[in-house]
Amino acid sequence: MPQPTPPSVLRRPQLWIGTGLIAAVVSMLFALLYVGGNVNPRGNLRDLPVALVNTDSGADVNGRRVNLGEQIVSGIQKAAKGDKSIDWQVVSREEADRRLGRGKVFGALVIPIDYSATVAGLTAPQPASPGKAAPPTLTVLTNQAAGSIGSSMSSQAAQKAAHAASAQLGQELLKQAGAQKTPLPTAAQLKLADPVTVNVADGHPVGSRSAMGLSAFYYALVLVVCGMLGANVVNSQVDTALGYLHTDFGPFRKREPVQHTSRVRTLAIGMALMLGLSLVMGTLVEVATVGILDMDASHLGLLWLYSVATIAVVGIGSLALFAAFGTPGMLLATIVFVAMAVPSSGATVPVQALPGFFRALAEFEPLRQITEGLRSLLYYGAQADAGLARAWASMGVALVAALVFGFAVTRLYDRRGLHRIPLPGAETGAALPAEAPEPPETTAPATA
Repeated sequence: MPQPTPPSVLRRPQLWIGTGLIAAVVSMLFALLYVGGNVNPRGNLRDLPVALVNTDSGADVNGRRVNLGEQIVSGIQKAAKGDKSIDWQVVSREEADRRLGRGKVFGALVIPIDYSATVAGLTAPQPASPGKAAPPTLTVLTNQAAGSIGSSMSSQAAQKAAHAASAQLGQELLKQAGAQKTPLPTAAQLKLADPVTVNVADGHPVGSRSAMGLSAFYYALVLVVCGMLGANVVNSQVDTALGYLHTDFGPFRKREPVQHTSRVRTLAIGMALMLGLSLVMGTLVEVATVGILDMDASHLGLLWLYSVATIAVVGIGSLALFAAFGTPGMLLATIVFVAMAVPSSGATVPVQALPGFFRALAEFEPLRQITEGLRSLLYYGAQADAGLARAWASMGVALVAALVFGFAVTRLYDRRGLHRIPLPGAETGAALPAEAPEPPETTAPATA
């Protein structure tokens, strides 16, 4: 029977239909996931945590005690009832600093201790130095370590609230000034109309070589990619060593003798090799980023252990998918570890600004947990409750799930006789050892 030529292969409808369907699904899926998760962060914003701190001690005005800071807090809380985009958390300054230092809030609005006193000084008589009264201030704190976009959204919301409070205060001050007999100059009226100065400061500074708070995400993405690529290399090399695949070196092809072994044993060999490679890859990732690129990092020993463990878990998870689904497992691993993971990681757009579907994904997708753990290591002093404890727990659960799933499926295949290559003599019922080797294939130039 004549062998098909390359042009005749291209005329086969099955080739075009099968390949076209895979390409269509992949392109559509990646577009929907990547763009769909980030296309409208403001429209999807819900419950972004922002601290609201009132340290105002109050002041005596016209014989009565007033606390204008409490009025600002009350006004913000009242406005927030009709707008669920920001979760204003009224806390003390110490608690706000603690939450900023653990990535629990994206920013803060701080009312200073002398706020009421400085406001009262605007309308109080100033005979010695008229017009020299210090303006009241409000401070907006950012937190780039929690995510640059989330920090920016928090800062904008806090500044909007501060300027609204300033406008409300200005109306009251102009009303009080209008009740006086002496008219105010135009410059003084303009000053009273918007009396509050809004200062923006960094609530939890990150180093200059931290990619503006994104180095944890990029590092996490490198670890995930290394785990996936490592699994692909391991899978290929193990199959080559067992004789299931050939190896091309330029025009030459080499194939080892086929060693008929169980799927369970093949998976175990791959996972053992993946563990060894994880030590190498994790070490080199840290050497490249911290040693060569001088990325800001501390707790280097713990960072190394975390890097090795992450690559190992992602690699073992990928190998389990390869063993269970074969070639489609590679596409499935890409979808799980990249396509669905990146937009739901909360590393660029915060989870609070994602659509509901991606928020649900963020609860278990590995990249978010990996990134949170790295933020703790790189920005928050390796504090357990800053995301590190959850990251370790998630990796442990993922490792157990991968091991149970991978070995359960491969054992099922073995028990049903679904061998990757039929055992010699299987057609006649001859019983041969599972490890019976075949003669080696002679090395020869590869043919088209």
